[in-house]
Amino acid sequence: MSIVRDFGPSLGIKRIKTNLLSRGIITSSYGNQRPDESCLALLQSCDALPKLFQVHSLIFKLGLQSNPLVLTKFTSKSSELNSVDYAHSILFSAQSDCSLYDTFLFNTLIRAYAQTESLKAKALEMYNFMLQCGVLPNNYTYPFMLKACAGIGDLSLGRSVHGSVLKFGFDEDVHVRNTMVHVYCCCRRGIDYGRKLFDGMPKRDSVPWSAMIGGYARLGRSVDAVELFRKMQIAGVRPDEITMVSVLCACTDLGALQLGRWIETFIEKQKVNKSVVLCNALIDMFAKCGDVDNALKLFWNMSQRTIVSWTSVIVGLAMHGRGLEAVSLFEEMKRGRMVPDDIVFIGLLSACSHSGLVDKGREYFDLMSKDFGIVPRMEHYGCMVDLFCRAGLIKEALRFVQKMPIEPNPIIWRTLINACHTHGELKLAERITKQLIHYEPFHEANYVLLSHIYAKKFDWGEKTKIREAMDKKGVKKIPGSTIIELNNETYEFVAGDKSHNQYREIYKMVDEMGREMKKAGYVPTTTEVMLDIDEEDKEDALYSHSEKLAIAFALLNTPSGAPIRIVKNLRVCGDCHSATKYISKIYSREIVVRDRNRFHHFKDGICSCRDFW
Repeated sequence: MSIVRDFGPSLGIKRIKTNLLSRGIITSSYGNQRPDESCLALLQSCDALPKLFQVHSLIFKLGLQSNPLVLTKFTSKSSELNSVDYAHSILFSAQSDCSLYDTFLFNTLIRAYAQTESLKAKALEMYNFMLQCGVLPNNYTYPFMLKACAGIGDLSLGRSVHGSVLKFGFDEDVHVRNTMVHVYCCCRRGIDYGRKLFDGMPKRDSVPWSAMIGGYARLGRSVDAVELFRKMQIAGVRPDEITMVSVLCACTDLGALQLGRWIETFIEKQKVNKSVVLCNALIDMFAKCGDVDNALKLFWNMSQRTIVSWTSVIVGLAMHGRGLEAVSLFEEMKRGRMVPDDIVFIGLLSACSHSGLVDKGREYFDLMSKDFGIVPRMEHYGCMVDLFCRAGLIKEALRFVQKMPIEPNPIIWRTLINACHTHGELKLAERITKQLIHYEPFHEANYVLLSHIYAKKFDWGEKTKIREAMDKKGVKKIPGSTIIELNNETYEFVAGDKSHNQYREIYKMVDEMGREMKKAGYVPTTTEVMLDIDEEDKEDALYSHSEKLAIAFALLNTPSGAPIRIVKNLRVCGDCHSATKYISKIYSREIVVRDRNRFHHFKDGICSCRDFW
């Protein structure tokens, strides 16, 4: 709707007033107000862009186009209506007199841009232009500026703004300091700057604590996040729901179920507001820490459920191999008229993959675009390739990849390579891996895959060449590690680890486990050892895997019959999977293993995955 079409170029203020009255945009009391008060009142009630256009015309007719107060309110309202660029075009048109603009107006514009998704950089442009106009910032300017920097995630930019804060003397302002901590925690390689600033604060409320804990959690420094949360409690600072969401994310990453349960109790005792976001975080934590039944209980007790709530439980069930339940929940979701999004379908297809529901997976992949108009993304194609590969349908997986309308990413190719390796299609695996190394010459997983292929072919010469090529290019293999939580402390083990103060007792227990397993019929899967060594040395190498060390540690330090929960950073190997089944039966322990892909619940010599993983 154009201003000219609405009012015509020759309409006077009286006709504009009549038009606005007739449309209900203003009331008859308008005539008793000063022009600027009238415009402010109109802007306050403005709730749509067409109305904003009309008020803009009125501002122009009343000669208020350089009035800072009116323009500030106009900018704020434009931001609320997602049209900050419209306000910008008016504020900085050829007819504008920027010399009349004040700090309040610039702050409003900077805040408006900082709150956008894609125009945060313009907040910084406005700040620079503000200084060029000779308008000085105040303590309200920098929180908006710093939030824009946090959204961009540029450390050098954040440090530059920090320098301006120091220059203008606002570094002692508590809100500015809090936001600076937040910025550093949002920037890559900025977290340590944030911690230094945090540690130097004489007084801290929950805001900087939440920022630091959230920063650690986002970066995967979950142990640091939990440790800082404990210090927060000692300091007597009451956490809010934002803090608790971040701590729960850290628990989820660590697989720290005991701590997660304690936090749930803490939330209840402290009467922390259980928002939908916090409930979703609790559901996600329980599902990914191995207690999916409690996650389901929380889910069904929620008075209000969002798409995130449904997604969390569907993904949780998928990780535990409970695909049929995930499918049933999805159908319940549809009956409740909750429209699924693309993320739900990723969880659903993953559930089908982990449970071998090939036909269901095909059905839902087609349903996604047919019934809901969702264009499959790379993740959906990846789930389908994984579905076929886990079911041993290598040729079908390859055909599916070749027909994809988008270029497959390296993750999809690696999924196919792993399946080829597992099912003996070594020539195909070798060919694909070499192509992948050509396109990704510095990705360690590609070299490890090719090394494993040559080891399975007993081609030790080629395997050695791969290791030499990795060394030459400085490519390092990610070491396997296993984390276990015990008495609210987390312990990490790597293969052959002797750093723990109980390592002698741990290795004695490993030897005992080996003897007892062999008595029960266990045969070490020495083909898992990709080294040119004799069988006895291969067995020794298998016994020192991080999973077995963590389980031995748990057997030494937990009561008889107590469940054992461990978290592996990589996919659990075939030998450790077989050994854990025997250990669960011999020692009468339920053992829950979370690896990179899913959960395995071992009990009485049986795994919940039914050896399908």
